[in-house]
Parts: sequence; C-alpha cells; structure tokens
Amino acid sequence: MSIETPLPILKPADFASDQDVRWCPGCGDYSILAQMKKMLPTLGMPRENIVFISGIGCSSRFPYYMNTYGMHSIHGRAPAVASGLKTSRPDLQVWVITGDGDGLSIGGNHLMHTIRRNMDLNIVLFNNRIYGLTKGQYSPTSPLGKKTKSSPMGSIDNPLHPLSLALGCEASFVARSIDTNIKHLGATLKRAADHRGTSFVEVYQNCNVFNDGAWNYAKDRETKADTTLELEHGKPLIFGKDRNKGIRLNGLDPEVVDLGSGIAEDDLLFHDERCPEPSLAYLLSRMRYEDGFPEPIGVFRSVDVPRYDEMVNEQIETATKEKGRGDLEALFNSGETWKVT
Repeated sequence: MSIETPLPILKPADFASDQDVRWCPGCGDYSILAQMKKMLPTLGMPRENIVFISGIGCSSRFPYYMNTYGMHSIHGRAPAVASGLKTSRPDLQVWVITGDGDGLSIGGNHLMHTIRRNMDLNIVLFNNRIYGLTKGQYSPTSPLGKKTKSSPMGSIDNPLHPLSLALGCEASFVARSIDTNIKHLGATLKRAADHRGTSFVEVYQNCNVFNDGAWNYAKDRETKADTTLELEHGKPLIFGKDRNKGIRLNGLDPEVVDLGSGIAEDDLLFHDERCPEPSLAYLLSRMRYEDGFPEPIGVFRSVDVPRYDEMVNEQIETATKEKGRGDLEALFNSGETWKVT
C-alpha cells in the first residue's frame, strides 16, 4: 500500500518570486499582488499546478512576481492562451491577469468569447480607467469627457462597463472589489478561485501617476459607506454610514430610499447571486455613483453552468473510445492525395 506524501504547508512568502517588483510607488497593483499571495496558500494546491497568464500593460507584469508557472503573452490575447492551456491541462488552476486597456480594447473579442464559453478560468481585470504603461492615454473605461494626452479636449468615447459586459455574455461568476479594501479583495479572490467555470473579477485600482484619485469616492473613509454597497447573498440592499438607506425597484428601475417613514427592509430589493437569470445582476452592474447610486461590490452572480473545456475533453474521450486514438500519418495520407513533381 502506497502512502501519499502530504502537501507542504505553504505561506504567502512561498508565492513571491525573486524578481524586484517594479510598479510605481503607491500603485494599487501592489495590493492585488499581496492579497493574491495571501489567498493562494488557502487553496491547498501545489505551486506547480497554478499558472498566471497576462497580456500587455502594467498589470501584466504580474506573472514575474509570482513563484508559480506563468506567461507574459501577447496584447489582449491572454484569454486565448489560457483557454488552450486549460483545455489541454485541466488539472491546472489558470489565472488571467489583465487591465481595462489590455482586456477591453484589443482583447475585447477574446475576453467576450472566453466568458461566454465558461472556460474554467479565473480572470482578474485591473481597472484604473487609463492607459498607464503607455503613459496616460484614455482607455475603454475612461469616463466621457476625460482629458488625457490622447484626448486633450475630452474623450468622446462612451465608456465600457466591465461587469455589464461580462453579464451580457452570461458570465457564471462576476464580482467587484477595490484595491484598498484588502479584506474584501482577498475574500473575493478566494470566491473566484473556488468557482468552477469562468470567474470574472473587476478590481478598482488606482494609477497614482496618470489617473490618481479615479476611485476616491469609493475609497474615502468619509464617503465610501454612502457611495458603495456591499452585496450579501439573500440580504436586502442596504447601505449608508448609519445603514439607513436602501435600494428598491420602482417598476423596472432601481431607486434609492430612506428606511423608516413607511419603508421597511422587506420593501427593498434582496440580492440573489444564484439566480439563473442574469437580469438583476446586470441591473446592479449599471448602478453608478455619478447617477446618484452606491456602486455594488462583492459577488454579483455565481451559478453552475456547463463548462466548455470539460465538454471538449468529454467529446475527445468519447471519440477515442469509439474510434481509437487515431493516426496522424494515416490521416495525412487518406482521401484524395497527390504528389507534386
């Protein structure tokens, strides 16, 4: 009888590579890196079974700083590379690290199809609403009117909203966190890692050089209780420093109400992250501070639906049982062949 060797107990420091971390001092990326290294030991998984794949951008230096396998791939193509790896090596846990520029501009098509296929991948999108690596041009998530080096008179592009895009693709797991809310960020990454299927996590991340303060309203201790709403499954949507405000539906539209004066908790919208229909999660993703709403953080949706990579491998297994492993040489020489002389 063989005795399995127990896995070594890993610590956050075991996931730190020997590379100097080279982000600008004060960058929100440091916080995401720290919480990732803190979370991974809780998975009880050997480092050689974890892979980080990134595209191009400040966020995409992430694989260098993790003592795991990884790949710094091509601009916007990290989801495609990760999809191939996960399909061929289903035993691996694969993370895609991307940014609002990398993932939503040139990489938008790859991101969209990876999400709709529900590959068993974890996608973390760092959103700082700017192109940081190329020194401050407006990005797909920059707000309308944003003045940058590439939009000196103000951006005239309607911004993309990452969670709305993911939910439009019927993502099976969608969440949002904030770089400075470290406890919440760590818990959100853990939920994403535990999910089977595509987990999509947007992190509000500060670029203190080219777009400093973009998320101040969601971070400031004096304002964040009124400008953010922490989602809890099965609980009413309540927020505010005194927990005296809520969200209810007025027909099909959400509205902010004050509790009391005839309005009770039971009148509010209750959060259901497990609802098969993504419409309410999509509604939450459209709530924005500039429109007078608190912005939700936490898990918007978490459902179990078929996974592309598993179904591909099931089809391969079925075909192999029915027809054998196949022979490439025989395939190349089958059918109508000819020689060029």
